Amino acid sequence: MTRRAAEIRLDALLRTACDVIVERGLANTRTADVAQAAGVSQALVFYHFATKERLLAQAFAYAVEQDLARLDAVTRSSAPPLTKLRRILKLYTPAGRATSWSMWIDGWSESLRTPEMEKVSRRLDLRWRQDLAAVIAAGVADGTFECADPDGAAWRISAVMDGLAVQLAVHERVISRRQFGEWVRLVAARELGLDPVVLD
Repeated sequence: MTRRAAEIRLDALLRTACDVIVERGLANTRTADVAQAAGVSQALVFYHFATKERLLAQAFAYAVEQDLARLDAVTRSSAPPLTKLRRILKLYTPAGRATSWSMWIDGWSESLRTPEMEKVSRRLDLRWRQDLAAVIAAGVADGTFECADPDGAAWRISAVMDGLAVQLAVHERVISRRQFGEWVRLVAARELGLDPVVLD
């Protein structure tokens, strides 16, 4: 197998693993399930990942990297900080079946028991906070935001978004997407000295 073919096969296995994980959950996903769904032998799955834990951690990272690629597109754009903040808040809102959020929630839960998953989850989670803090700091520097502690503000805003997103993704009809958006904008506005309307 050429290196390129191996990379394509690995990518296909990770995509299939993500589909299986969304359907079965991290705790209930077996390497045999992924192999069957991908139409390959279980030995090939172990060839690429060595252990079930590594398969799950890499599949989780693969899914989350899709979210981070969208975040990177926002943070690397030439848009002003206020526009970037609006886009980040929108990216964070669970949409549709909230597949991405299902992976995040499942990943956090599994991180309590699996060191490899915790390591991946922490690294990817911190990226969100760091990028949000960088946008806040840029907004403070250009006078758009008023905030003495961009890192702390990023943590507090993210914590509220995480908590509300879990409720929205897990408990149907407990809160609405409209409420999620309003409350997140209110919290972000208070942290950054803004009128919530400018985040709409």
